[in-house]
Amino acid sequence: MDVPAAIRTLVSVHDVMPATLTRVQPLVEWLEAAGVYPITLLVVPGLDWSEAQLAVLREYAARGHQLAGHGWIHRVERYGGIRHRLHACFVSRNVAEHLTLDTSGRLALMRRCHDWFGAHGLGAPRLYVPPAWALGRVTRAALVELPFEYCEVFGGVIATRTGRFHPLPLLGYEADAAWRIPIIRLWNRYNRARAQARGWLRLGVHPYDPELALAADLHADLRRFRHYADYDALDAEDEAIRDGDS
Repeated sequence: MDVPAAIRTLVSVHDVMPATLTRVQPLVEWLEAAGVYPITLLVVPGLDWSEAQLAVLREYAARGHQLAGHGWIHRVERYGGIRHRLHACFVSRNVAEHLTLDTSGRLALMRRCHDWFGAHGLGAPRLYVPPAWALGRVTRAALVELPFEYCEVFGGVIATRTGRFHPLPLLGYEADAAWRIPIIRLWNRYNRARAQARGWLRLGVHPYDPELALAADLHADLRRFRHYADYDALDAEDEAIRDGDS
C-alpha cells in the first residue's frame, strides 16, 4: 500500500479576507486544478467585506468548499504580556488576537464570528480556527456552549460536543523570513513521519505561500498526499470510537 496516498489530508487556506482575496482566488483555482477537494477556507469576518467579495465566498460554498471562522480582525493592537510577545516573535507576529483577551472575551469573539456568517447568507460554519492556532485558555466545557462543532488548535482538532481531542499532524509553508525556512522544513519532516502513524494530516496554506521559499515543498506534498478529506470526516472517527467503547 502507498502509505502517503492512504493518509487522510485536510487542506485549508488561511487568512481569507478582503485584502487577500485577489491572492486567494488564484490559489483556490490552482489547488482545484491539482485535484484538491474539498478545501476549507478560513474566513476573517470582522473586516470591510464588499457584496462582491461576499459573493465569492458564497460561490466557494456552493462548489462544496467549507467556510470556517478565523478570528475576528486577525491582528492585535496590544500584547497580552511577555508570553504573548514571545509567541508573536517566534510564531504569530501580530495576529494572535485571542491572546490579548480573557476567557470571556475569547468566547464572545468566537460567538460574534459565528453569527457573522449567518447574517451574511453564508450558512453556519462548523469549524473555528483561531489566528495562529492560538486559542488561549478556554476549557473544553466552555467550548460545548459555543455553536462551533470543531475547534482547531496547533496540536489538532477538538470536537466540542464530545470534548474529544484529535491529534493531527500539521504541515505549513509560510517561510517569509530566511530563519524560518530550516525550522519549518524540520517541522514538516517530523510531521510527515507522524502522519504515517496517525493516518491523518493537516496541510495549511497561506495566500502568499506559492511565492515563498517553500513553494516547491508545498507542490511536492500536494502530489504526495492525495487522499483529501474534510473536517466532517472526523465525525465518522468519533462514531467509530463511541461504537467501540459501547
